[in-house]
Amino acid sequence: MELRHLRYFVAVADAGSLTVAAEQKLHTSQPSLSRQIRDLEREVGVPLMNRSAQGIALTAAGKAFLEHARMALLQAEAAKEAALRAAQPPQPAFSLGFLSGAEIDLLPEVDRILRDAFPGIDIRLSSDYSPSLAKALMRRKLDAAFIRPEEHMEDLVCRRVRTDPLVFVFPSDHRLASQAAVAPEEIRDETFYLPSKSAPAVRRIVLDYFSRTGIDLKPDREVHNVVHAISMIASTRGVMMLPAYTKRYLPETITTRPVRGEAPKLDLVVAYHKANKSPILKLLLSEVGKLATASS
Repeated sequence: MELRHLRYFVAVADAGSLTVAAEQKLHTSQPSLSRQIRDLEREVGVPLMNRSAQGIALTAAGKAFLEHARMALLQAEAAKEAALRAAQPPQPAFSLGFLSGAEIDLLPEVDRILRDAFPGIDIRLSSDYSPSLAKALMRRKLDAAFIRPEEHMEDLVCRRVRTDPLVFVFPSDHRLASQAAVAPEEIRDETFYLPSKSAPAVRRIVLDYFSRTGIDLKPDREVHNVVHAISMIASTRGVMMLPAYTKRYLPETITTRPVRGEAPKLDLVVAYHKANKSPILKLLLSEVGKLATASS
């Protein structure tokens, strides 16, 4: 019994006619198809269909045989596909991390760069705080990550993607919103929020900035992410410092103003383990300039 016999039988059963199956489904002659079906019946040992001028009708044996024939054809096709997949080289995989929020700017261009060079690449994404991503890089759980420079990253290499100035963020109808820029001393008496210790790079930059400007900063509360910051600023009319790029994602009720004078700045880098020799990583690093342009 050959697979072609099963295909012919299923085609005839579905068409309900030897003539229709021959002409419209199998593109062969009706006499030839009839011979193939008779050969199949001889091999099975029982009649599988009754013929008449109106077409064919499956016997009880034919109905039982039909279900198994369909299954056999499906399994044969699955076996073929499995063999083809096994014969192909494995698709490259690349594990990539993003500082929460940074993927909005960077991911579309990163995805284009990688897929242009490696069309079948499996890009595995994760989003987290910088310290967590740095730990994942050091443990070789990630190939690369877009993070803030963190302390104690001796095994990691960093390439700067861009530098983000910090801006003041407050409600759109805040008294400071009428100004083109805001000096640090002007927020001395405001409710001020500080990034939590889960974002140590931003927190450190903000604290160092106020220390340099001589402002005795007493934060009212810590916030854990941009969404939390928006909620607190809107509900309490507080003030915070965030990277300038976040203004693209703020609601109309929240606005930003640049710092008067020299603003504190924060680098965004692409980091990777120094032992990582991946050609995909090499390509990504060669395109860092395009990433800076795309996110500016």
